Amino acid sequence: MSDTIMKGYGEDVFSEKAIRKFLPKQVAAKLLATMRDGKPLDPSIADAVAAGMKDWAVGKGATHFTHWFQPLTGGTAEKHDAFLEPTGPAQAVQRFSGKNLIGGEADASSFPSGGLRSTFEARGYTAWDPTSPAFVKRHENGATLCIPTAFCSFTGDTLDMKTPLLRSLQALTRAMERLMAKFSQPKAHVEVTLGAEQEYFLVDRRFYLKRPDLLQTGRTVFGAAPAKHQQLDDHYFGAIKPRVLKFMTEVEQRLWQLGIPAKTRHNEVAPAQFELAPMFEDLNLAVDHNMLIMEVLRQTAESNGLVCLLHEKPFKGVNGSGKHCNWSVAYGGRNLLTPGANPRENAIFLTVLLAVIRAIDKHADILRMSTAGAGNDHRLGANEAPPAIISIFLGDELNAVLDSIESGTRQMRRGGKGGKLRVGVDTLPVLPKDTTDRNRTSPFAFTGNKFEFRAPGSSQNCAQSQMVLNTIVAESIDAICDKLEAMKGDFNENLQELLQRLVKAHRRVVFSGDGYSSNWPKEAAKRGLPNLHDTPAALAPLRDPANIALFEKYGVLSKTEMLSRWEIGHEDYLRRVRIEASVSLEIARSMVRPVVADEFSRLAAALGQAKSDGLKFGIRGLTALSSKLGAGLDDLHVKCDRLETALARKRHEAQIAAMNDLRRTVDRLECLVDDSRWPLPKYREILFVH
Repeated sequence: MSDTIMKGYGEDVFSEKAIRKFLPKQVAAKLLATMRDGKPLDPSIADAVAAGMKDWAVGKGATHFTHWFQPLTGGTAEKHDAFLEPTGPAQAVQRFSGKNLIGGEADASSFPSGGLRSTFEARGYTAWDPTSPAFVKRHENGATLCIPTAFCSFTGDTLDMKTPLLRSLQALTRAMERLMAKFSQPKAHVEVTLGAEQEYFLVDRRFYLKRPDLLQTGRTVFGAAPAKHQQLDDHYFGAIKPRVLKFMTEVEQRLWQLGIPAKTRHNEVAPAQFELAPMFEDLNLAVDHNMLIMEVLRQTAESNGLVCLLHEKPFKGVNGSGKHCNWSVAYGGRNLLTPGANPRENAIFLTVLLAVIRAIDKHADILRMSTAGAGNDHRLGANEAPPAIISIFLGDELNAVLDSIESGTRQMRRGGKGGKLRVGVDTLPVLPKDTTDRNRTSPFAFTGNKFEFRAPGSSQNCAQSQMVLNTIVAESIDAICDKLEAMKGDFNENLQELLQRLVKAHRRVVFSGDGYSSNWPKEAAKRGLPNLHDTPAALAPLRDPANIALFEKYGVLSKTEMLSRWEIGHEDYLRRVRIEASVSLEIARSMVRPVVADEFSRLAAALGQAKSDGLKFGIRGLTALSSKLGAGLDDLHVKCDRLETALARKRHEAQIAAMNDLRRTVDRLECLVDDSRWPLPKYREILFVH
């Protein structure tokens, strides 16, 4: 079995092995130079690459090809075209040209654009991204060749997630090369890596189909807490149930065929919640792979009679699902977020570390924007999800190092001697890879050789958060280089002085305490840290002139592209809230109210009969229960009317308040109505039966 898995790993990817087999030697060398080293693509090889790619894909059963892209919906998109081309009556050949490979035209009229184009300006273009390898997606009756592409409008404005990400990688690469030159390092390849941990819920499809809220919104708008959920901590890392393990095994086998290094699987904290974590990869490829992971999870769940829920908070009162983005940067194969073996490497480590700290402090608002979304609003701030306030956790060891830099004295742990810590001259104390504790309330935590950004939601495309992170770190590195270039004298002394200033200026964003504490928002306000608590507030930085200037400076997003993303995000949020409110009203009126009314009627009839018969027992119980149901029925009527009014007035704040109010009423009624008559599957069934 293990031999079969190893032989099948990456078999559906147009990998280096396939490239060398299906392309002429010189063509393969040029394509691989683009894929591995980022060298410009030679357009003269397009026809040869297309012919070899087509032969490879047809051998895998492919009959169609598609330009696979990531529009601003947060998902993926594809339009399939057959290789088939007629050559005469009842005659045809399979053909795929370099022109078909490099670019395509798609109808962009129905994709979100935020005003970048009018509905009648439907034309959109896809452009091949050769740095992410093509792959084959299999289905029951064949397969499709998928070519990762960028997507833009007729005017050249970006309509996707990939293009800004690639631009941000270029910006960070240039900045990192500039910084390394200051340290007299030879020019080398810059690699930004990502490991995206994917959390998700699995529920039985039978229950899912009976829940209009799950079907329409991805979350339950009603549901009383069961007596037992995650309080006993018995699900986390527990034994995986056979049905779920079968599902996980099938997911991994498909991912391995796609060359996705799925490494870890386990039960998460909430019942019915699980996690899949891949190995670190090149960031652009890791983003593409995460989008495929979500697709494979959903498809495999369906074939197993399950449904994979990627909503950030499908169930109230238990853990939500995140997508923890583990980010790092390497130069010449060496991870720059790992303390080095000599003073110069340690100086580089400290400089990059403080560049990241400066970036997060100066640009916390736009980084928070990258995690905005209606689903994430329900998740952030509780049950192991970080708060909306962006801060950094470093751990005791690195905090001690910052103390030494700031104070100019060498007062460090693990045998550090007294005196001044001389950056670029002294060796740091030994910092083991996992010396830091894990602070689950921190949005941005240093975890040994990387930063773990815990705020992104499970359904979100991590391209957005990584695009922002790359850009703000590039700006921070450039700012450091500008300062160093303006300073005269000894480089190490200048660096020492600069790093000390950086610690003093930006340490306010470093926080090691409990992010759930009621005192933290007050403390954060004193420090001047933004608290963008919901999506409308979190999207506002997209319209800030300073942020617009930053992204324009690095060529990542233009002003119109920034403003379009505000409009898209704002509209998406309002639409999702309205859909949830409408579903809540529909369920309450057409499913819950008739059952409650009937239950109340039966109880009232029983009570009347009991009194008529002169019974002495049961009168008190029937009276109490019917009174509660009657009051609940009246309350339900009032709350439904209130939600209907909020919907008519189109105010999202009122809709959210009315939904929450209605939920409290419905959840109370769930505990009063005959269990066999309640119209919705309950939490105790959905979360525990699979």
